[in-house]
Amino acid sequence: MESPRPNKQGQGQRPAPRLTLITPLLDDAAAFTRALASVLPVADVAAVLLRLAPADERTQINRIKTLAPTVQQSDIALLLDGHPDLVARSGADGAHLTGIAALNEAIGVLQPARIAGVGGLQTRHDAMLAGEAGADYVMFGEPDMAGRRPSFAAIVERVAWWAEVFQPPCVGFAGSLDEVAALAAVGADFVALGDWVWTAASGPEAAIAAAQAQLVVPERVG
Repeated sequence: MESPRPNKQGQGQRPAPRLTLITPLLDDAAAFTRALASVLPVADVAAVLLRLAPADERTQINRIKTLAPTVQQSDIALLLDGHPDLVARSGADGAHLTGIAALNEAIGVLQPARIAGVGGLQTRHDAMLAGEAGADYVMFGEPDMAGRRPSFAAIVERVAWWAEVFQPPCVGFAGSLDEVAALAAVGADFVALGDWVWTAASGPEAAIAAAQAQLVVPERVG
């Protein structure tokens, strides 16, 4: 996942962020593949982050291989939520790790051929350590295992800080449609959409299209 902003210090209009879609916790990959195929064409999706329900290793690999062609044939990266040991064996493009310890443990296995991204960064120091370790991206604002996340004001502040100072791409997690535009405005390179798009009353296609419409960035002056 390369940053759509080749020059953070440049002038004028920077490219709009791209979307990352985070799947529900999946046990039926075949059924979800059909749903995913219908939504990918409606937006500029850079990556799909696949969350897998608990199962044995062979079942997990089969789920990934079922989903992978639908994602990758559209030139979209398929990332696993954890499971760095399954990335190469399943043909995925990388893994999203949670926390510095997980990143440090897995980054040597994944890079340089595959993506090693990281979230669960509790402090600015953690984020800087991730950048120093060589993370391909950092994510701010995603819920923890208990569904808790920082205040949205804190998430916006963290994304703006990273975008201003650091070169590696930043993913801002949008917990609702109302959060997408603010994350785009402060400098997120990618905006991640979680479970709310799959449960939206309007349907996933409409929800993702609406999020895409919010990815407008102001012109940078001076």
